[in-house]
Amino acid sequence: MMTKRLTYAALFTALTIILSSFSVPVPGGHFYFNKVIIFLASLVFNPIEAAVIAGAGSFLGDFFFYPAPMFVSLIVQGFAAYTVSKLVGDARNVSKTQIFLALLVGSVISVVGYGLGRSFIYSTPAYALLKLPFDILSSVLGSALAYSLYYLSSFSKTLQKALH
Repeated sequence: MMTKRLTYAALFTALTIILSSFSVPVPGGHFYFNKVIIFLASLVFNPIEAAVIAGAGSFLGDFFFYPAPMFVSLIVQGFAAYTVSKLVGDARNVSKTQIFLALLVGSVISVVGYGLGRSFIYSTPAYALLKLPFDILSSVLGSALAYSLYYLSSFSKTLQKALH
């Protein structure tokens, strides 16, 4: 069972890294799609595993493609994933509302964390404010897509069955 969990965790980490490389240019930076995998991992894995997947995947994605915020990504995405996973517990046994609220909390952590991180890295809150609408959009879309994938596809049921 541990081999399967490790394999799936490695797959989710790799997907996080890969989706960190695909972006849409927006004012003040880029819009990334890795939050979908981060939030989905938070619903499937336990808190420590989710934090490692999200933190390491985001860190390595930034390291390879844009290293300036890599430590911010490690902390913020790891903490957001840990929190969502901790709030949800076993997603098979909680309501859709609880999962929605946990993803909302994770989105707030991500937006606030990146805002503070950018203010610190670039020494200007103006840059963080410029990127704020896109951080909000990224978190909302990421959590909505993860929520949809979790409930509307057989992928999550298959993954839950394989991991438990």
